[in-house]
Amino acid sequence: MSYASPFEGLKVVDLSQGVAGPYCAMMLAQYGANVIKVEPTDTGDWSRALGTIYGDHTAYSIPANLGKRSIALDLKHDAGRAILWKMIEGADVFLQGFRPGVIDRLGFGYGAVSAKEPRILYVSVSGFGLKGPLSERPAMDPVLQAYTGLMAENRGEDGIPHRIPIISIDMSTAIYAFTAVSSALYARRDQAHGRHIEASLMQGGASLQVVRMMGSYLDGGAARAVVAPSGIYQTADGWLSVTVVRPFEWVAYCKAIGRPDLGENPAYQSGTDREPHSPALNAILRPLLESQPTAVWSAALTEHRVMHEALNSYTDFLKQPHVTESGALAWTSHPGVDQPIPLPNLIGLPPFEDGAARTLSPGKGEHSAAILAEHGYGADEIADFVRQGVVLQAA
Repeated sequence: MSYASPFEGLKVVDLSQGVAGPYCAMMLAQYGANVIKVEPTDTGDWSRALGTIYGDHTAYSIPANLGKRSIALDLKHDAGRAILWKMIEGADVFLQGFRPGVIDRLGFGYGAVSAKEPRILYVSVSGFGLKGPLSERPAMDPVLQAYTGLMAENRGEDGIPHRIPIISIDMSTAIYAFTAVSSALYARRDQAHGRHIEASLMQGGASLQVVRMMGSYLDGGAARAVVAPSGIYQTADGWLSVTVVRPFEWVAYCKAIGRPDLGENPAYQSGTDREPHSPALNAILRPLLESQPTAVWSAALTEHRVMHEALNSYTDFLKQPHVTESGALAWTSHPGVDQPIPLPNLIGLPPFEDGAARTLSPGKGEHSAAILAEHGYGADEIADFVRQGVVLQAA
């Protein structure tokens, strides 16, 4: 065991698809676990078809499956289910993301799996949870953005609710689930039995938004601005985000933009004081900031140590010198992609290395034969499974 691979020696069987479950399992792989991805022989993980397809992958499936190995298995076939039971033997973690009830009908519910592997940690990832009137509804990130209030809170100046384009609820659910599994692995050292961990996009989304949700509820339905008049302002050639929280920052901001009189006004000393005056202050600030390029304002705000930043596109961000020099990203090659791809290095782990196993996501069924061999199946048996369509072995 090491800090770089604390989960080395652990076996994970990952039946989940999409992003939330697979990304959780990907994190386990990055920390050293042997993660076997089990996916259908026909479609594979459905995230392989989301957006632009690069070979056998998309921008959804690559980051969610780094460092895993894949076996494509038909669980509708008796032999396929027998193979899965063989892989579950000795497993430490089992992840599944079927709608409630489906996994039980396949014969791999928590009761059945834990009966054979009492110390296994069984993770169920769903949209709305395993019980309640909405539990069986299919759901993806946009559905939960709507349901949890995220879209309603994310209104533009046009007053229209907007979806956040990043899959924030999928990703937060994955990270919360990884935290729960990691903690359970630590606790299991002193336990005779494993446990069932339920992770829903609804719960992950609610936890992600707890500050805004709580503030909105306590303030009677509309959370008060705590940093007025902070926000996004148009400049002569772009956009600028400015954040002012403490009184001395407001004074510094006003000096930076050449309006020290605003900072000296006793009516504007705290964010609470400024909140009711935000429309009037913005009527001054917006045309003023539009009068000069972003670089001019950035230099002035930097000099006065005011929190701000120009709005970058993803391409702009990836080209930032600070991003390069800080080591935040690695650029790696991947099968099916004709140019290097940016991978954010994971906190607490060594940087990704081009060509290393942990920087690659498997093709559908890429490791089927090797995984079967590891579980005691001979070459003739494996060939027979392939002929029957029970297993798909990628060419």
